[in-house]
Amino acid sequence: MKRREFIRASATAGLISQLGSSGKVHASQTIQSAPGAIPLGEPGRIDRQRLRGRNINRSTVVCRNGVAATSQPLASMAGVDILKAGGNAIDAAVATSAMMSVVEPMSCGPGGDLFAILWVEADQKLYALNASGRSPYSWSLEEAGKAGFDKSLPNLGPLTWSVPGCVSGWAELLNRFGKLTFKEVLAPAVRHAREGFPVTEFIAEYFRGAEEDFKEFPNAARTYLINGKPPDYGQVFTNPDIANSFEILMRDAEDGFYQGEIAERIVRYSNERGGRFTLDDFRDHGATWVKPVSTSYRGFDVWEIPPNGQGIAALQMLNMLETFDIGSLQPNGAEHLHLFIEAKKLAYEDRSVYYADMDYADVPLQQLISKDYGQARAKSIDPNRASTTVKPGNLDGSKDTIYLCTADKDGNMVSLIQSIYASWGSREVPTGLGFCLQNRGRSFSLDPKHRNALQPHKRPFHTIIPGFLTQAGKPKCALGVMGGDMQPQGHVQVLMNMIDFRMSPQQAGEQPRVQHFGSSTPWGGVINEGGTVGCEFGISDEVMDRLETMGHVMKERGGGMYGGYQAIWREDEPMRYFAGSDPRKDGCAVGY
Repeated sequence: MKRREFIRASATAGLISQLGSSGKVHASQTIQSAPGAIPLGEPGRIDRQRLRGRNINRSTVVCRNGVAATSQPLASMAGVDILKAGGNAIDAAVATSAMMSVVEPMSCGPGGDLFAILWVEADQKLYALNASGRSPYSWSLEEAGKAGFDKSLPNLGPLTWSVPGCVSGWAELLNRFGKLTFKEVLAPAVRHAREGFPVTEFIAEYFRGAEEDFKEFPNAARTYLINGKPPDYGQVFTNPDIANSFEILMRDAEDGFYQGEIAERIVRYSNERGGRFTLDDFRDHGATWVKPVSTSYRGFDVWEIPPNGQGIAALQMLNMLETFDIGSLQPNGAEHLHLFIEAKKLAYEDRSVYYADMDYADVPLQQLISKDYGQARAKSIDPNRASTTVKPGNLDGSKDTIYLCTADKDGNMVSLIQSIYASWGSREVPTGLGFCLQNRGRSFSLDPKHRNALQPHKRPFHTIIPGFLTQAGKPKCALGVMGGDMQPQGHVQVLMNMIDFRMSPQQAGEQPRVQHFGSSTPWGGVINEGGTVGCEFGISDEVMDRLETMGHVMKERGGGMYGGYQAIWREDEPMRYFAGSDPRKDGCAVGY
């Protein structure tokens, strides 16, 4: 094994290393329980020392009247302001989503897609919304071949576009369950876009990283650079063009985007840049209310949105992991992480073959998320050895994102995720609109036999997934972890932390995470030698060495994207919210 070079900052590093030692959790250890984490028996017990290193940063936010948790403080504050002004959790979710389009433009915006799961207290029911867009009518396998693409689609540019679904998602949420109008919920975003906001250190890095790319995309450069340079940390950034776009929505609602001025501008720009959009692509777009799907996990029901997204991968992993006594293992110990990695490999091979737009493909959904299938797949996991040959089950028939969640005094809760796919999406900014168009269309397969094969007016495979947790038919937790392939992996890791290891919502998100890389993909990638494993700082050398002896190929520490997390946990009698936000990002949970 090669020597790993990494930072050992202080005595804190020694405490962090204790997170990863293998072994059992002993009953005599000092306790910290998570609210409501265990449905039966005594509250769980966890050694606070083992949680140090990532839990010295923040306390869980506790409140009664309402809360917003996002990856940027201005967005969280906007959500709470909307709640205090008489809006509900749905209004607050749209307001924070719009604000994120202003303050984290590299990750999201009206040019991207949106998914949401929400609990509506008056109905005592979960709802799920798929607001992802479809490929242009004129874009097909035949046309891709004529354009010179026979193996894969490009990563950037106009041929990666699918119709942006985000605004249709905002409209559906507001029209069906909101109390306020577009004019009211977009007002905070418009104000900050016009008046400007100081750029955080984290977001400034994204601006700097795209400086060279923007030279090839003049509209992006005009929108996001200041006198030809990316804004510095602390420099005030304005975006009057996106403010103008939002004001069109304030006046005309979603029609302004899909049947009016914004659609016309995007199609005009598409014609200039060699894209395939027509006005019909926009007029025929619509978000879709879908039935969320779930599996049980140790007394809880975990909910995801069905494909074209990848949420059911989390359900598949949980079904496999439930066959093991995860709670008896050391959190982030080698035995725990090994089982997680092996379950991920199996679920993602299924993902590469079976997940696709269910309007166009026969997806064996119920088989994939069934307990019997999960138990059968789990039997192939060797508790002591990493697999190097991984295949999908035999069944019949870098990415950047923002995640947010909100809750209000009446008990409504929203789990919402929004993305333009890669950082800065396709890099293409239609003239005068102030936002990037997503590059989600590059996720199609060019294999005509694949369920995810490119077809006109079809939704591509999607990575963004909101999560939700219920217990005995009552809402418990809205949660999400952003970051491409990391998202189902992140869902499962934070759920194990909360349910198996009895951590609070804040603790669950702060723990170091791992990511497995190299699984086969729905657009044609094939796993090689079992892939590789990346670990954040906080996973000990001992654990990494042990994983390597078990046959895992380890990446250098810290390489990779480990996601950004938010969660809101609900307790009743009396009703209270416990909210956590990931210190890997700028954001916070704000409640009152």
